[in-house]
Amino acid sequence: MYVIREKFFSIGDDFDVLDEHGTKLYRVDGKVFSVRDKVVIEDPSGEEVASVHRHLVALRPTYEIKIGGETAAEVRKKLFTPFRDKFTIDVPGPDDLEMKGNLLDHEYVIELGGEEVAAVSKRWLTIRDTYAVQISAGVEPLLIIGSVLALDLALEREEKKKEEKEKKNED
Repeated sequence: MYVIREKFFSIGDDFDVLDEHGTKLYRVDGKVFSVRDKVVIEDPSGEEVASVHRHLVALRPTYEIKIGGETAAEVRKKLFTPFRDKFTIDVPGPDDLEMKGNLLDHEYVIELGGEEVAAVSKRWLTIRDTYAVQISAGVEPLLIIGSVLALDLALEREEKKKEEKEKKNED
C-alpha cells in the first residue's frame, strides 16, 4: 500500500509518496514547469527516478511516464466513453493497462487484461489530495504512481479549462 499526499504550504504541487508505515519513499516535484506540464519523482536522496510530462500536441490528454530515463508508458484518455472517463496506460509491448471507475472522485481500479492490478481511493482519507494506492505484487510501483499523477494532472487541467470557460461566459 502506498499513500500519495500533497504537501501543504508548498509552492506548486509537491507530493510525498509514503509506504504503509509512513516511510517516505519518493518526493514528487510539481514545480519543474509552472504550467504543470511535467512532474519529477525523486528518491529520498533527491535523484530523479521517474517523470510524467504532458504531450503538447495530442488529440486527447496524453502523458508520458519515464522511469530511469526510459519511456515506460503513455497515459491517454479514451475519446468516446459515455458516462465515465477511461484512460489507457499504453506500455511498450502487448500488456496495456486500463484505468476505470469514478475518476473524478478518485475511486478507480487499474486493470491488466481484465484483472485488477491496482486500486486508488480517496474515500477513507480526509486530507485533500491524498490517495491510497494498493498495488499487486509484480507490478512496477513507479508505473502505477506515475499513472495516478498523470490522471491528477489531466483532471486538474480539465477543471482549469472549465473554470476559464465559465469565467468567459460571465463576462
